Amino acid sequence: QVQLVESGGGLVQPGESLRLSCAASGFTFSIYAMSWYRQAPGKGRELVATVTTAGAGTNYRESVKGRFTISRDNAKNMVYLQMNSLKLEDTAVYYCYAHKGDWGQGTQVTVSS
Repeated sequence: QVQLVESGGGLVQPGESLRLSCAASGFTFSIYAMSWYRQAPGKGRELVATVTTAGAGTNYRESVKGRFTISRDNAKNMVYLQMNSLKLEDTAVYYCYAHKGDWGQGTQVTVSS
């Protein structure tokens, strides 16, 4: 069955970096665009970044442009989110999403001083 397993979350201070990973299995990874979403406490889930099937195309929500980078490795069935210059408002549970309708379980990112 389809599995999306996120890892790499944690507690960091403002200005620090984290790299999230999502391991995909159970489907033909390379033919689907992939995204990262996040959900902060008391808020709705929001799209953070998307990468196209071959990885050549990406887009980001305005608030993370220049700080976050989404990438994928189709040989390893992995998608990544490099997060630099983290801010307090980046605190959320981050979810991996396959554009065939499948979600991971999420990984917590907490930015706190």
